[in-house]
Amino acid sequence: MPFAGLGLHLLVAVFFAVHAMRRGQPLYWLVILFSFPLLGSAVYFFAIYLPQSRLERGTRQAISAVAKALDPTRELRDARVAYEYTPTAQNQMRLAVALLEAGQSAEAADNYEACLRGPFASDPEILMGAAHAQLASERPTAAMAHLQAIRTERPDYRAEQVTLLYAKALAASNRHEEASAEYRAAVEQFGSFEARAEYAIWAAQVGDRALATELQEELQKAIRNWTRTTRDMNRPLLRRLDTALAELHRSGT
Repeated sequence: MPFAGLGLHLLVAVFFAVHAMRRGQPLYWLVILFSFPLLGSAVYFFAIYLPQSRLERGTRQAISAVAKALDPTRELRDARVAYEYTPTAQNQMRLAVALLEAGQSAEAADNYEACLRGPFASDPEILMGAAHAQLASERPTAAMAHLQAIRTERPDYRAEQVTLLYAKALAASNRHEEASAEYRAAVEQFGSFEARAEYAIWAAQVGDRALATELQEELQKAIRNWTRTTRDMNRPLLRRLDTALAELHRSGT
């Protein structure tokens, strides 16, 4: 039995040693793992493996979600206090993000626009946030202007997200043929589940039953191969898709 226990300790140490080599950890971890198999493995698990694992990320996300549910306006309050106390561009950006997440899109848009009048006028992250806020405030033309600026200055910046948001802005402007072309370009260029799902949502909203059904079938094929983690990550998108398709079927279009 002692030999079996020792063998198990060595197997665990080998597992962590392989992990260390694949992740580029310092070589001293190999010395620790094989010199002290049990203690070294325990230290490696808590110091390196757990913080990088899905379990740790999932735990952090769960804690964050619980904290947000218990006090959903805390970040917005903190951001306001920080900006009022120190009205820097960075604190105003933080406030704009918090406002947008809290659903206060008009005020968020105003703060983003203020940030864009300063030294960060061409910052793609701020332009993207401003586009989201303007679209949420039912000002799609302003959103498209910011997205076009990103395409001109930084065509490599989050190209898929820029394309999908531009398509949504076109749809909000009732420019549906152009919106369809943008969605189709996103699907053809990126081929992601998100691109197809957003295209399907748009198709359902405009009453294109044939296209919505075709895209839904493609999406279902992908969903069947998902893990539970993948499904959880995409749950908000799936909820929007189900709602759009249900409304299409109810309308009898």
